[in-house]
Amino acid sequence: MDNETLAAVEELRRLVAMSGTINMEIFYWWCTALMVIIHAGFLAYEMGASRVKNALASGVKNILAFAFVVPTFFLFGWWIYVAFPSGIVPSAAGNSALPWSNTMGPNLADNATGVFWAAFTLFAATTASIFSGAVIERIRLSAFCLLAILLGSVLWILGASWGWHPEGWLHTAFGYHDVGAAGVVHMVAGFFALGVLINLGPRIGRFAANGRPQELFGHSVPMTIIGLMMIIVGFFGFLGGCIIYMTGEQWINIYGQPATLSAFAFNTLMSFAGGIIGSFLMTRDPFWMMSGALAGIISAAAGLDVYHPALAFLIGFVGGCLIPKVQDLLIKLKIDDAVGAFPVHGATGLWSLIACGLFASGYPSPNGPESTLSGQLVGAVTMAALGLLPGYLGSLLLKAFGLLRITPGAEKAGLDLVEIPIRPYPEGHTPTSHPVAAE
Repeated sequence: MDNETLAAVEELRRLVAMSGTINMEIFYWWCTALMVIIHAGFLAYEMGASRVKNALASGVKNILAFAFVVPTFFLFGWWIYVAFPSGIVPSAAGNSALPWSNTMGPNLADNATGVFWAAFTLFAATTASIFSGAVIERIRLSAFCLLAILLGSVLWILGASWGWHPEGWLHTAFGYHDVGAAGVVHMVAGFFALGVLINLGPRIGRFAANGRPQELFGHSVPMTIIGLMMIIVGFFGFLGGCIIYMTGEQWINIYGQPATLSAFAFNTLMSFAGGIIGSFLMTRDPFWMMSGALAGIISAAAGLDVYHPALAFLIGFVGGCLIPKVQDLLIKLKIDDAVGAFPVHGATGLWSLIACGLFASGYPSPNGPESTLSGQLVGAVTMAALGLLPGYLGSLLLKAFGLLRITPGAEKAGLDLVEIPIRPYPEGHTPTSHPVAAE
């Protein structure tokens, strides 16, 4: 070929490569946009699950969690992911993720860092929102924000560096497989919430003087159910962000194993349906049915890339059956998880890792050994400890200084009266709440 033809071929190759790069950037841009819907869903979900006197305070808490996690994840969260895959000693690779690095801002030579950072930031905010629902109606706003930063910008991303990174020690040493972040997001957040709840204590009136549980009904079940469905919509962005777009090649999962959005589509919808049916058979309760939809997807998330759709349905079905029973156990232990955050995220995250060990053992990886049940159990213990211990110890410290829980008087009056300058509904249009069961 003559020089002119060679130049034309090279220009065509450059344009094709740039087109692929831009398509990758657009893909993660819209994954991130969809993930924002998760937080609109959590906002509606938690406000609806609150009594009228706490509705806006629950919403403000959720909004602030998002607002505080974003800058803290920029300042040190992303660095934790890049710097700690080998354990607790940071590597020099983390220098590229420091906030003053050339990659952490406008850079025409880098089309990837910003959109990947944004997707991970939304994962971080999701962990804070998971925790948020469990503690509504009695936690101090300042304590919640501090704990949300600890969870969203330190703990989950440390777990992600260990188990959701191609060079993370859980994967390279034990073959840990958690493609949809069931352990590193949901399990860490659920167990963190459990640790805080142990110190926070139940809402006033949740248990009678004789210890018998009493229902404290949220003021809008329809708002809660719609919020849960919005979380499901946003989950498609969340799961899309769990796959690596490879220009001109087969896409891969976070570990470098071949993966397709087609597999994710099959198994997300099938586990979604299985979770609904499982919870429906156990409760007939529309709140638990929609929670079961979320639990079903989380249950299949660890092996979302490899399951047959029928298996994903069954795994999701088990998750849907599981969550109301776990909630019953918490109630027996006098732990007041207001929205079932631990059952839906912590318990099903654990089930997801176990199920992957049972049904996807032997799956090969370019960066480590084959996946095994024992490797999944090592990962599960790690994620449980990473959430539970800091959640318990952090909240215990705040409790010791009287900074964890609002005063009984403020709780009885309602946080909206104490913290919020406006009312949630016009006078005369306040929704009627279910009465608290008599002692």
